[in-house]
Amino acid sequence: MNLKTNHTTHSPEETWRVAAELLPQLANGAVLALHGDLGAGKTTFVQGLAVAMGVKNPVCSPTFALCAEHRGATQRLIHLDLYRLSSPEELLGIGFLDFLNAPNIVVVEWPERAESLMPADAWHVWFEQGDAPNGRVIKISQG
Repeated sequence: MNLKTNHTTHSPEETWRVAAELLPQLANGAVLALHGDLGAGKTTFVQGLAVAMGVKNPVCSPTFALCAEHRGATQRLIHLDLYRLSSPEELLGIGFLDFLNAPNIVVVEWPERAESLMPADAWHVWFEQGDAPNGRVIKISQG
């Protein structure tokens, strides 16, 4: 399947709603690659996904820790921020392949730093600045 959708949001709540609407389409083991500049809305999207999954603890960007695990109502959310990574090999040391082979939802900010380790069937979510103040354009595709 090569699903493609575009969304325009004007608030964090609207970005959360886009993430929540995507969740039912994600199978266990789904990987989401989030693309966009600093401050584009990637972590806000992950927060919306977490809320929709029933995660109770706060979700913030794991920039310095690289990885945060959150338990939802029925599955785990693995949130990776690869901004500080210098090579894909560093991912192997934190168990990246184990995360991919388990029934988790794995979300990767700055996926270009993972290069060939990203699965071919990953969902890709692009965040761009919209025309209106606080506006965001979110483009989603799978595969």
